[in-house]
Amino acid sequence: MKNFITSFQVRWADLDPNFHMLHSRYYDMGAQARMTYLVQQGITPDFMKQYQIGPIIFREECIFKREIGFGDEINIDVKIKKMTTDCSRWTMVHQVWKNKDTLAALMTCEGAWMNVLTRKLAIPPVEVISMFNDSPKTTDFLLFTKEDKKID
Repeated sequence: MKNFITSFQVRWADLDPNFHMLHSRYYDMGAQARMTYLVQQGITPDFMKQYQIGPIIFREECIFKREIGFGDEINIDVKIKKMTTDCSRWTMVHQVWKNKDTLAALMTCEGAWMNVLTRKLAIPPVEVISMFNDSPKTTDFLLFTKEDKKID
């Protein structure tokens, strides 16, 4: 699959008292980019309800590189960095670009799929596995099994 990129315009409400984008907005935009990607691939909220699954986040990290200000155009990509062979656990990364030419932040999100009824980790349906297998990957992509010990 070709790269996926979604765009945002920085609003006044996105700024902190120093007139640059609030740190929490990076995480909000990253979450929106991930959900936009899933929905465009057919993994909609209705699909998740039907299969009683939802994504959960274990850890999210952002490395801030350049300031983002009012009116800047933000482009965020979605790539898979790591995943288990059954796609039950995964790591996604986002590059946050400001005005198309300045790398402003790097985000990493570690997550899994959870059964929303049992509240336990779950293996997603075949449609999700197929989508993850076809998703854009980082150049250092790593596929591992659940039996593997912690992968850094």
